Amino acid sequence: MSHPSPFPLPPSRIRILGIDPGLRITGFGVLDKEGQQLHYVASGCIKTPDGELPERLKAILSGLGEVIALHKPEQVAVEKVFVNVNPQSTLLLGQARGAAICAAVLAGLSVAEYTALQVKQAVVGNGHAGKEQVQAMVQRLLKLSGTPSPDAADALACAICHAHGGMGLGALATKGFRVRGGRLV
Repeated sequence: MSHPSPFPLPPSRIRILGIDPGLRITGFGVLDKEGQQLHYVASGCIKTPDGELPERLKAILSGLGEVIALHKPEQVAVEKVFVNVNPQSTLLLGQARGAAICAAVLAGLSVAEYTALQVKQAVVGNGHAGKEQVQAMVQRLLKLSGTPSPDAADALACAICHAHGGMGLGALATKGFRVRGGRLV
């Protein structure tokens, strides 16, 4: 008859890379999840050079490739793009997002996708929270000594959302649903 060990196994650690894609600035945030604890690892921004679209996409792809090689995440979470008023901006942002996803896929990582509404709900408890609220809650949740930049904070928030199973504070899981007008359909 076997008895449970008096020494519990250490909780498994999962390293998560959150990405907030942007054509000019792509934010990234890396955190470790151990049990229910979140630990900050790194964050920053990849700034693309002015110029032609292919060069900017290359900067995102190679920059995130370096982040992945350095920090070796096991999971990746990317913010989904919503249609903006300007269709051209939406297309460009979608291409930046595609470059970010390709960086993860080239490294053999699977990618989870979350809407801005899901991310804000998971981090702030309000799907319509402002950037400053997201920054403040990311700083608080990860016990950071300073406020992260808006792009890095959004990326860390995306990673936090993924760490919490993509659910907000007591919210319903949204996998398999679509969001329309801030409501699940």
